[in-house]
Amino acid sequence: MERKTLSLCIIVKNEEQWIRRCLSSVKEFVDEMIIVDTGSTDRTPDIARSLGAGVYSFPWNGNFAEARNYGIIKASGDWILWLDADEEVDAAQAHHLREVLDLEHVNIACIELINFYGHSPPHPDRLYRLAHHRLFRNRIGLQFKGAIHEQLNVDDVLEDLTDTPNLGVKVYHYGYLEHVTRSKSKFQRNLSMLLKASEGKDPDPWVEYHIASEYYRINDYPLTFEHVNRSIVQFLQKRITPPSMLYKLKYASLILTGSYDGAWPAIEKAIALYPDYVDLHFYKGVILLNKDRIKEAIGAFEHCLALGEDNLNYLTLKGLGSFQPYYYLGQCYEKQKKWNDAKDSYAAALKLSPDHPEASWAYRRLSRLEEDSVKEEERSQP
Repeated sequence: MERKTLSLCIIVKNEEQWIRRCLSSVKEFVDEMIIVDTGSTDRTPDIARSLGAGVYSFPWNGNFAEARNYGIIKASGDWILWLDADEEVDAAQAHHLREVLDLEHVNIACIELINFYGHSPPHPDRLYRLAHHRLFRNRIGLQFKGAIHEQLNVDDVLEDLTDTPNLGVKVYHYGYLEHVTRSKSKFQRNLSMLLKASEGKDPDPWVEYHIASEYYRINDYPLTFEHVNRSIVQFLQKRITPPSMLYKLKYASLILTGSYDGAWPAIEKAIALYPDYVDLHFYKGVILLNKDRIKEAIGAFEHCLALGEDNLNYLTLKGLGSFQPYYYLGQCYEKQKKWNDAKDSYAAALKLSPDHPEASWAYRRLSRLEEDSVKEEERSQP
């Protein structure tokens, strides 16, 4: 039987900070490494070659998909793994990537993508998780589309993705840590490209979503809401159910602007579409808490704990199915003056996230109140 092979494909420009770590994390488990360089002026190409990669120049034309597709053309493998230079495959799991070569009657597979956010170094509780299509069979027509935030054309080529396997391999993405986005001016670059892409006669609804995401990253929540709403409308106009992450972004932006009346009860319609999406149930709980519907909020947060946060079919913020509901349950119980239940909830949050600042402060505050109450009771004894 002919040995099947796996090709790694990456596009780069001035990635000397990241490229060694990225390639080193996976080079033992791929048969070739294809680097498409779109105009580096640093040591990126030299570092890649020193690690055994083939480097191909592709003059930048303002289109990420075309650069990635050039890499596919150069790849000889039966399967392709695609990564970004600012990503790293988990060292303990990288060998599982080759399991894709043994899959039959399957043309695409997922990994677990972990997107870190916030300050550096990466914090284990500040991340988003998602099952992401990163491995696909070569030479069956799969390629990338979209000038920015490019995606595989799976809907055009594959009929059914319901049984897409997940190899369980974690891939860590560092590109949206704050110091990286500042140093690369990602917001200005991305927004300029996205606004240009939105000018077509038949706009892709994903473009408005990505514009909304860019505004969300710079904390401009009114513009986030405006553009994610446009995206939802455009999907509906195409008679396509808006993807779950649009509703996540919509209600996150409403909460962050304090628009609880605007979010309730509309979020129930989103939950009806995606009843097992824990993030939406968490936002529902926050909305109800801020509307002083405490019993209903408690029910929502308890439901989050029951759902957990391991359904990677959705873009899920870590904590919304674990330590965050416990913290907010503490807030609910305080409003009900159930001090012991509140303290126990904060303790449960801290057990799962030991440096959770709000839960830590709340737990210490209730502990001091409890101590003061005991002392006052002792002083009142005859």
